[in-house]
Amino acid sequence: PFSPQKKPLSAIIKEYQTAVGLHERIQSSSMDAKLEALKDLANASRDITFAQEFINLDGISLLTQMVESGTDFGDLLSFTLTAFVELMDHGIVSWDTFSVAFIKKIASYVNKSAMDTAVLQRSLAILESMVLNSQDLYHKVAQEITIGQLIPHLQGTDQDIQTYTIAVINALFLKAPEEKRQVRLHCNVIRSPTPINDEMAHQLYVLQVLTFNLLEDRMMTKMDPQDQAQRDIIFELRRIAFDMEMEPNNSGSIEKRKSMYTRDYKKLGFINHVNPAVDFTQIPPGMLALDNMLYFARHHQDAYIRIVLENSSREDKHECPFGRSSIELTKMLCEILKVGELPSENCHDFHPMFFTHDRSFEEFFCICIQLLNKTWKEMRATSEDFNKVMQVVREQIMRALTLKPNSLDQFKSRLQNLSYTEILKIRQSERMNQEDFQSRPILELREKIQPEIMELIKQQRLNRLCEGTCFRKISSRRRQDKFWYCRLSPNHKVLHYGDLEESPQGEVPHDSLQDKLPVADIKAVITGKDCPHMKEKGALKQNKEVLELAFSVLYESDEYLNFIAPDKHEYCVWTDGLNALLGKEMTSDYTKSDMDTLLSMEMKLRLLDLENIQIPEAPPPIPKEPSNYDFVYDCN
Repeated sequence: PFSPQKKPLSAIIKEYQTAVGLHERIQSSSMDAKLEALKDLANASRDITFAQEFINLDGISLLTQMVESGTDFGDLLSFTLTAFVELMDHGIVSWDTFSVAFIKKIASYVNKSAMDTAVLQRSLAILESMVLNSQDLYHKVAQEITIGQLIPHLQGTDQDIQTYTIAVINALFLKAPEEKRQVRLHCNVIRSPTPINDEMAHQLYVLQVLTFNLLEDRMMTKMDPQDQAQRDIIFELRRIAFDMEMEPNNSGSIEKRKSMYTRDYKKLGFINHVNPAVDFTQIPPGMLALDNMLYFARHHQDAYIRIVLENSSREDKHECPFGRSSIELTKMLCEILKVGELPSENCHDFHPMFFTHDRSFEEFFCICIQLLNKTWKEMRATSEDFNKVMQVVREQIMRALTLKPNSLDQFKSRLQNLSYTEILKIRQSERMNQEDFQSRPILELREKIQPEIMELIKQQRLNRLCEGTCFRKISSRRRQDKFWYCRLSPNHKVLHYGDLEESPQGEVPHDSLQDKLPVADIKAVITGKDCPHMKEKGALKQNKEVLELAFSVLYESDEYLNFIAPDKHEYCVWTDGLNALLGKEMTSDYTKSDMDTLLSMEMKLRLLDLENIQIPEAPPPIPKEPSNYDFVYDCN
């Protein structure tokens, strides 16, 4: 048999033998043997060479007969349909070859109220492929499936079923005759406009399914500046914002009314203050932006009035123009949700929050316009920063959508955690983790800088030791009755220490400390449970907090100077400083934290001028020596 892939003859023979074996096994009278065979067939069918061999054995016809017989159910049926889908995906067999009986059987699995999830998913996938690949099959499928029968699958919680269901809806409407395309449903899952009739649209609206009615049409509709009905919407926005009734046409002079309207339209943030209808002649977003503004003004009136009045009271350069922002935001949301684009096989985006409200797009806009106003204030933006603010808002929305919130309230909550400050932190973190920062030149620069930073940390630790610290003398009974002070001499050669009657208010001078310990005599620094004063019997041994703050200095043969630091910070400072005096590595958590912070800051400063510049992996080649050096200036 012909094989479409170039495989060794032995591999082709093996696939043929496997196909023959599975063709026989799936007809077994034993249910267990048949189930195992169907599982193997579903896996093997992904290979096009096997698929060709199995199809040549009339395997597709065998599978359709098994489905039409109706004797299989559960896992048997699920793996049968899985194998069928995998075989058909190779495009070897035409979809036009299937009978009406087979179509009816597949449709019956979709129409049943309670059906195995795997069977339902495969059945929806088969129906979608039938409709998309054959105009004749579209008519047959359309007779068996109605939108009303598909809607219950959208109301469930299984996102895969919802995705496949909307895929079938889109497929049906894309193949529908033009005269039936009266209303458009825009599904975010497939991200394409799909037409449905009025009855279907009403069903979807009542059930609060994702219905972006006429989104694309409104987006591509220009506003007619002379249309009074459309201009009345703008008047309504003005009335709601400033809480006034529109004056009768005959009240006041024409010039006075024009001046008042111009003032209010400027406060509303329109670009054209004289005739704001002109702002909506750009497509996209066209009339869709005005629809969103009116919905926000009517359904979120307090927020609308607050935003308009808040910005109208600011200085001109700091006000966030509501009208212009709404138009640009609507355009942005259409781009994000791919409104008006054709279906894409490669799109797997699914946003369950759009299934929770009958006006989901409008509510989505209302949340985002309030986010835009908040971000504008956080950025302390001016009119020149408008595009920068829109870029930040787009990033906030995209990051919140990436988390796949289940409801609009969850989406709103996620946005609250994505303030402008947080976005800056995320950007900086991502920039530091980019490939450029893991490239060889950057890593070499980090290695070069690290010794300098470590020396800086070492000097800071030694300076702190020179300032000294007051330590408590803690007895085994936890009675804190005395203090003692220890500090390093300015030349870093001697530790001065001595008892105190009370805690000092500042530094204790060297002269008042009676005892000395030359640094040259120090043998080692011991920490934790290995310290002599932690091995003694008593409460100290059992106190974990004290144990973590204990360290000792070993000098001469068996003499110790025992410390219990007042806190973790002082513990790290002293252990680091003493190790530095001994020429050993500073290993405390405090040192690691300081190293990360200082190294990160130094890297950012040194790379500040290289933003958006590609850093080469290897240094540029050294040029050849010139043929002569006559160009060198002669100082004589």
